[in-house]
Amino acid sequence: MAPNELLDDVAATLAAIGGVDPAEVTPDRSLSDLDIDSMALVEIVVSLEDRFGLLIADDAWSQFTTVGDVLDHLERAGVGASGTTA
Repeated sequence: MAPNELLDDVAATLAAIGGVDPAEVTPDRSLSDLDIDSMALVEIVVSLEDRFGLLIADDAWSQFTTVGDVLDHLERAGVGASGTTA
């Protein structure tokens, strides 16, 4: 999956769950600046786990502070060209 496609998927998830304008979602934006609180983050993580067929450990997602943190974790987890893990 190309980086922009992954960003688009994450932005769509943030929009659907957190009511975020996808145009505001950039790797350097903090989740708190996007008004994503801890409860919304749990829902977002579950949605991303379902979308990409992976498990994001509590100690990993609790460290997400920016959109880039989420993207980096998904890339390290092997999210592949088909939108699923490699």
